[in-house]
Amino acid sequence: MSDDSTGSGGRAARRRRRKPPKRRRALAIAAWSAAGVVLLGGAGLGYFYFKLNGNLKTVDIDQALGADRPQNVDNGSMDILVLGSDSRGGANGEYGPDDGGSARSDTAMIVHLYEGHQKASVISIPRDTMTARPACTTTKGGKTDPGGTRKQFNEAYTIGGAACAVKTVEKMSGIRMDHYIEVDFTGFKKIIDTLGGVDVTTSKPIKDDYSHLDLPAGPNKLNGEQALGLVRTRHGVGDGGDLGRIQLQQAFIKALIKQVKSIGLFDNPKRLLDLADTGTKTITTDRALGDVKSLMGFAQSLQGIDAHNMQMITLPVTVDALDSDRVAPLTKQSKLVWDALLADQPVPAEATENSMGDKGTAGGVVQ
Repeated sequence: MSDDSTGSGGRAARRRRRKPPKRRRALAIAAWSAAGVVLLGGAGLGYFYFKLNGNLKTVDIDQALGADRPQNVDNGSMDILVLGSDSRGGANGEYGPDDGGSARSDTAMIVHLYEGHQKASVISIPRDTMTARPACTTTKGGKTDPGGTRKQFNEAYTIGGAACAVKTVEKMSGIRMDHYIEVDFTGFKKIIDTLGGVDVTTSKPIKDDYSHLDLPAGPNKLNGEQALGLVRTRHGVGDGGDLGRIQLQQAFIKALIKQVKSIGLFDNPKRLLDLADTGTKTITTDRALGDVKSLMGFAQSLQGIDAHNMQMITLPVTVDALDSDRVAPLTKQSKLVWDALLADQPVPAEATENSMGDKGTAGGVVQ
């Protein structure tokens, strides 16, 4: 079959075809350019999606704990156990010698999101709280540790990792944890640096050689190293104990929330992707949050929460009767806390009236 387009008639027809007006050509170029951007952008997002998914580390809490858990109360609220790990292995070695690869939960917070996710309560659990610990499968050798009625809280993570920490919190509170999130030292620093630092104002100088922190009084923009020093310091403020450090951590979290709101993170795609890359490399989540889509949906559900509608307290505690260097939960007051969260209600003021946890002045050091 012949191809007439190669003959003179075809060439004449092409010569007679009128050129499209400039406006139409411009629109066509714009349309194809837009299509190209969409395709390239989609490919880029697809790349980042798989990359970020590959970054995530997860633990299957549901499989590890099975049916031995509190009832899942479906009232629109959500409870998340957030742990800061103090492993001295790998990049965290600069904060002290590696103690055989073990780690403890340096920071533990139960974040309760109220129905509608417009406000939250955060309950900090002192790491040296003496409490009952249930039997847990150990992370080394898979044996069963019998637990006991008098164990230090942060040893649960050392004994049985995330699953044992969740199980201990659930036994303490009677509240089922919907999710689990863990951040380590190095990851925390990188997240703060990716955000561009966090602005805090200190009412007096803070100097702590143990956490390498040296801040003058007044406005300070903390980089990752300084922010980590602040949330870890025990000797620079208050009575030098863990309760003062918890107050600093709570004050810093509020400053961090304000920082995220002020920089318009969701309006800066590059910074958002950088933060997503850093964050997914440095956190461990439960299986239900272990993919980018679920994690992004969870993060977006928190956008309505601001520092002013976040209630932050320490689990009501007093000096432990057998060890003055440890604390013990106040039974009646702690029950007020757990009952309030189960009912999706604010924690009543009387829950903390007789507690050591929120009586110090360390929280007023950072604004």
